[in-house]
Amino acid sequence: MDTEEKDLIVDVSSTEVRIALQENHRLIELNKESGGEHQITVGDAYLGKVKKVMPALNAAFVDIGDEKEAFIHYLDLGLYFNAFDEFVRRTNPNADAAGIYSHIKLGPILEKEGRIEKVLTPGQMILVQIVKEPISTKGSRLTAEISLAGRNIVLLPFAQKVSISQKISSKEEKRRLETLVSSILPKNYGAIIRTAAEGKNAAVLVAEVNSLIAKWEDSWALLSKSKEVKKLFSEYSKTTTILRDLLNDSFSNIYVNNEREYEEIRRYISIISPDQEKIVKLYDGKEPIFDHFDVTRQIKSSFGKVVPIKQGAYLVIESTEALNVVDVNSGIRAKTKDQEDNSFEVNKYAAEELARQFRLRDMGGIIIIDFIDMENLEHRNELYKYMVELMQSDRAKHNVLPLTKFGLMQITRQRVRPVTEINTTEQCPMCHGTGKIASSLLIDEQIERKLAFYVNENGIKSLTLKVNPILGAYLTRGLFSSFIGKWKRKYKCKINLVEVSDFTVLQNEFYNEKGDLLQ
Repeated sequence: MDTEEKDLIVDVSSTEVRIALQENHRLIELNKESGGEHQITVGDAYLGKVKKVMPALNAAFVDIGDEKEAFIHYLDLGLYFNAFDEFVRRTNPNADAAGIYSHIKLGPILEKEGRIEKVLTPGQMILVQIVKEPISTKGSRLTAEISLAGRNIVLLPFAQKVSISQKISSKEEKRRLETLVSSILPKNYGAIIRTAAEGKNAAVLVAEVNSLIAKWEDSWALLSKSKEVKKLFSEYSKTTTILRDLLNDSFSNIYVNNEREYEEIRRYISIISPDQEKIVKLYDGKEPIFDHFDVTRQIKSSFGKVVPIKQGAYLVIESTEALNVVDVNSGIRAKTKDQEDNSFEVNKYAAEELARQFRLRDMGGIIIIDFIDMENLEHRNELYKYMVELMQSDRAKHNVLPLTKFGLMQITRQRVRPVTEINTTEQCPMCHGTGKIASSLLIDEQIERKLAFYVNENGIKSLTLKVNPILGAYLTRGLFSSFIGKWKRKYKCKINLVEVSDFTVLQNEFYNEKGDLLQ
């Protein structure tokens, strides 16, 4: 059997980074990372201020600089909260943070059945980390047990224990890893050894532990400076976070269209898996990277309310605040003689597409699937087992229940960030929803007017014109009589035409040599 080919495609623009994960050239996950300081992401650590203590909930609301206050429960304060609290109180610009950190005593641990009002008071500054991003009307969910996750190791400040993944079965390997990591951890640090660490040599693990400790200690300067609400550190970028969790021998290529991001990814892989550094490739093609790797088309076909599956069958996906509902339809699919076999086959296709859709849209909470009715109990059990098997590669915690007698399957899937929604319908930029546009016969005149302005008024002699492929074909038809050829000769300028599948039919944009959009 052929090995699974995994490609990561990273599209860096001035406002965001989009990351597509493809398995055998099929889109499986899509992530976006927007620029800006106020982006809240799982793994970010903050110095927050307690706003309200709620004894009835045994929880508190914390200001982390977001418009919605974040929430922390007593059970999320962690065993060694007192050590973190003492560290926050004692650090200041004149103090030796490293000396304070190493001399703090870890005990006593917080009582399991304790009360939050005995630990937190309004106005208190506390160290917290995001475990769940703001969703709809709810603020972020926090923990006070700070951790820094690497590819092979999770570093735990103010902890003593070194834990090892249960998935590492060899007792000798467990002993080797525990001895090695324990010997390199300074005082007041603990760690969790991840499955990926199995078989890794000491140099790789030492380098990773040192880089995680450096990241944590670098945040102390911010913590010391002034006791106000602020972000102390972020997880790595979304790209490196995905690499950290997914990178294995089956990863084939990582394509990046930006040199700075390319260098960052290469540097990160050289730490976590040096022998795979060569799979990172800088894409410098003229075509947009998502168009080149067929990601744009797959996004447009995968994020609608109606999702086609094989041979005319389709899914209808509806998301509400509380749950997601999926209806499976056989559509115009040619019926076999046996209706039961036909239903079973369509349901299996639907299960395959759904396992992909959950990851693609990052759907969370309760998911109800209305499969096509099947009388055969064996078929119902087989479909349940097949769904469980398909969901095994999903990193989010989930639980799949067998089909009910009504043919409904219930799935719960961990929700840590809002569901990814991409509106595949759009208001026409030419008519603004009115249904009427200027004649397409005039589009060449409109483009020429803009070109004349940039060349004659602004003195720009080298431009890139981005258009939809249909408009591109119209502007370049005719070897010597094309509009592009005529404009080059008339205005004595260079015009580089780039076709973008994402653009609407008559959409067009001019860019200068530096790649800046011209207004």
